Amino acid sequence: MGILLFITVLLIAACGLIYELIAGTLASYLLGDSVLQFSTIIGCYLFAMGIGSAMSRYIHRGLVYRFVWIELLLGVIGGFSSALLFLAFAYTQGFQLLMYAVVIVIGVLVGLEIPLLMRIVRERYHFRDVVAHILTFDYLGALGASLLFPILLVPYLGLVRSAMLFGVINVVVALWSTFLFAKQLATAGTLRMVGVVVLCGLGIGLAQATRITMAAEDNIYADEIILARDTRYQHIVLTRFKDDIRLFLNSHLQFSSRDEYRYHEALIHPGLSAIAAPRRVLVLGGGDGLAVREILKYPQIESITLVDLDSEMTRLFSTHPMLTALNQKSFSSPKVHIINADAFPWVDANTDSFDFIVIDFPDPTNYSLGKLYTTAFYKAAGRHLSAAGLMVVQSTSPMFARDSYWCIAETLKQAGLKTYPYHVYVPSFGEWGFVIAGHRDYELPISLPAGLRFINLEEMPALFQFPPDMAPMPMPPNRLNDQVLVRAYDQDWKDISH
Repeated sequence: MGILLFITVLLIAACGLIYELIAGTLASYLLGDSVLQFSTIIGCYLFAMGIGSAMSRYIHRGLVYRFVWIELLLGVIGGFSSALLFLAFAYTQGFQLLMYAVVIVIGVLVGLEIPLLMRIVRERYHFRDVVAHILTFDYLGALGASLLFPILLVPYLGLVRSAMLFGVINVVVALWSTFLFAKQLATAGTLRMVGVVVLCGLGIGLAQATRITMAAEDNIYADEIILARDTRYQHIVLTRFKDDIRLFLNSHLQFSSRDEYRYHEALIHPGLSAIAAPRRVLVLGGGDGLAVREILKYPQIESITLVDLDSEMTRLFSTHPMLTALNQKSFSSPKVHIINADAFPWVDANTDSFDFIVIDFPDPTNYSLGKLYTTAFYKAAGRHLSAAGLMVVQSTSPMFARDSYWCIAETLKQAGLKTYPYHVYVPSFGEWGFVIAGHRDYELPISLPAGLRFINLEEMPALFQFPPDMAPMPMPPNRLNDQVLVRAYDQDWKDISH
């Protein structure tokens, strides 16, 4: 009995943490600002656990009976939590209210588990042994869950199936508890019947998880979804309407195939064409290969190093026929070397020099991305520039996120770089901004590669001119210890939405 008891503790601890991680991850996917979402969810969850622990003192009889019911309720509520929240986000306006309600209910139930279990077994063991063993296995279960979640569960099962799988585990714990503590139960048969029914429901949910996710996402995205995938780092969705393919990362549009050439030509050619003899290029981000496609239009380029965090992203854009058609199989070029790593430590540790550096990260919607827009990161990137080298930074919209745009420009300046801001119009995004930076002065190029559809020499000077509604704003730089950019970006888009 002892081993089964401690396995029970390990499993219920893992289940409780998994539900918490799923809620935090789902909120960061759908709402952005992962630090805020995880902080508030963890806080509410721990607060609710405290309430549950306090409530346990008022339970005097039928401890095993109530423990089994708690496990069954966790199996249902926790197991279906991810599916319920996905559907709520897609079909209702009350997603956040429901999310915190689910977190609090799960937290209260989890808070009840351990105190009840300790009281159930206290007559069989010395109190000090009960506390030591149960808490030890509780912490071990939490450790196992925290490792399993990013490494196996999210990449291979996704959020909906992961929640349901651990719902099944809660129900299995309930069922074997009816045997483990059979002498203390008068209605074991009824509880077992309920457990089997819940297991069947979760089994159906596991089988239909893809349909549930697709039903939610079909309402979130306007067009047909051709691919939806969770990775360790983000939620990738590809949609298609006629000849328009769109990429969304964590619900944020990254490109539309109808006009992405405007964005990527503007990102690459004003800077790269201004370098006399570029040979080595570094691309940070850009896991779709579209920036690399533009760089490969320069035959003198000898080497392109691309550093992107998500291996699934670069794999998709290396193998999916629709996507390789977009990037013209740029990742298949022998000049391209793909490194799947976090750009921040990679840039800090690497010692290579490059003639051109492309920094093409998603917008700074959270602090994990915001660190890639800091003075520390730009200083580190600047150390990799050759004497005549330049870098270009994707810098959000100077029209819709004006404070954010000029914050990025100021951050580059405070990193010791000379800056040359410019903007273009991309129909899918509106006015979009970039900043060329380097240790030397920038001069407009005198030639461009053949075959460009948008950028031309005659109109390039106009890109560097800003009308009054996009003119420079005094902004502080974005630093690691004070990421003003993330707060400014959040406020900019809130102002637009209102």
